[in-house]
Amino acid sequence: MKIDITSLDGKSAGDIDLNDEIFGLEPRMDLIHRMVRYQLAKRRAGTHKVKNRAEIWRTGKKMYKQKGTGGARHGSARVPQFRGGGRAFGPVVRDHAHDLPKKVRALALKHALSAKAKDGGIIIWDKADLNEAKTKALKASFAKIGLTSALIVDGAAPQENFTRAAHNIPDVDVLSVEGINVYDILRRDKLVLTRAAVDALEARFK
Repeated sequence: MKIDITSLDGKSAGDIDLNDEIFGLEPRMDLIHRMVRYQLAKRRAGTHKVKNRAEIWRTGKKMYKQKGTGGARHGSARVPQFRGGGRAFGPVVRDHAHDLPKKVRALALKHALSAKAKDGGIIIWDKADLNEAKTKALKASFAKIGLTSALIVDGAAPQENFTRAAHNIPDVDVLSVEGINVYDILRRDKLVLTRAAVDALEARFK
């Protein structure tokens, strides 16, 4: 698949052949869906917690005599039926993550990249560099090329000036190629890859 390379200001900088085994697959939504569920489950803190009846401090004395009241035969004030008692079957601290095979995760990333390519949502830049970390100037450049919602992926280490300038722009994320993931690809309208990122991705899946 051949695609044009542009610069940050929208000027043409040649073209590049994208590997069809990474960017030219027929997208499988089931794989992408499984990967998004895996990512969102893994990021959950799982720190929600309530106290059960064993963790409530209240007297253990029997509330009232067994017979003669006409009411139920209660023996503890810690039970869930009473105000201030423990909660039954409430959430506990746990890990929400589940397993997904490494090969499935790799394949899901390929299909997410292919889905973006099929929709025309991939932009290739020669590089993502700025002389100064100025958000206003970068925002003006994005407005010029019509970039409003984008995931920008650079090589192993994105330039600090560019990362700092893009940090305060809404709906724009900057990641290194090691951090590229299915969820972030899907949540933005455009996927911007530098030439270095494309080379690294193709080497990764070789």
